[in-house]
Amino acid sequence: MATQLVSLAEVERLSTSVVRILGGNPGKFTLQGTNTYLIGRGYQRILIDTGQGEPSWASQLKTLLAEENATVHQALLTHWHTDHVKGVPDLLELCPEATIYKNQPERGQSGIEDGQVFRVEGATLTAYHTPGHTVDHMMFVLEEEDAVFTGDNVLGHGTSVFEDLRAYLSSLQRMQHRVSGRGYPGHGAVIESATAKITEYIRHRQQREDEVIQVLRDYQADVAVNNEFSPERKQSWTPLELVRVIYKDVSESLHLPASHGVRLVLEKLEEEGRVIQESDGSWSLESGRSTL
Repeated sequence: MATQLVSLAEVERLSTSVVRILGGNPGKFTLQGTNTYLIGRGYQRILIDTGQGEPSWASQLKTLLAEENATVHQALLTHWHTDHVKGVPDLLELCPEATIYKNQPERGQSGIEDGQVFRVEGATLTAYHTPGHTVDHMMFVLEEEDAVFTGDNVLGHGTSVFEDLRAYLSSLQRMQHRVSGRGYPGHGAVIESATAKITEYIRHRQQREDEVIQVLRDYQADVAVNNEFSPERKQSWTPLELVRVIYKDVSESLHLPASHGVRLVLEKLEEEGRVIQESDGSWSLESGRSTL
């Protein structure tokens, strides 16, 4: 069920050292727009992410820097997705001396190492590699606030997508133990308790995994009771067939995108030796192979 997004100001001071500038790109996947953050208190500042190159973002940043009598000394990119990096040329026009940092950097950029520290007046940021949403994803802990810039691993509204569920869950667990304060997400409103939100994300992912296992296990139980194969019983399931059971109360228009997430759950379970993929692309419990 769709819920109304909280309205966010185009530019908003969130703390003495953090100002959010929206990327000017609201949408279904970007929510109110990509969040970019100007961090610090002195002349030299750190910028996290650069939006997707919308002219309104560059204009807002230029005005803010003039008002703050500041420049961007370093720009830290959370990951490669275009809505976070395409504003880099606009930033370099405004602040040509800025150094651009990114895990797995592009030409002209500097790399970010796990545990690397970035400092400006009023802000100390420690970088941590947190893959899952993307392979190069980074989070940044603002030590002075015990806060975390979560990138797209954790959002201010709804849940995030990921490329690798096993890596994503490992990253969430790492994030969970790093801070106890706020979360500044890549999209959506400020998260007042990052730990609580991350715990909620982990439980949600576990719930989805349990639901997949339950559907596969229910089939096996039925077969055991009948002690024979019944044409009405499914021996194995495609991701879309699982979605139709797990998301039976959700609009069918959302079933196909949901099947992508279910496939990633199945791939994680396969890595753990709990399910197998059949030759036709369907899936079943590993322990159920003897029933075929």
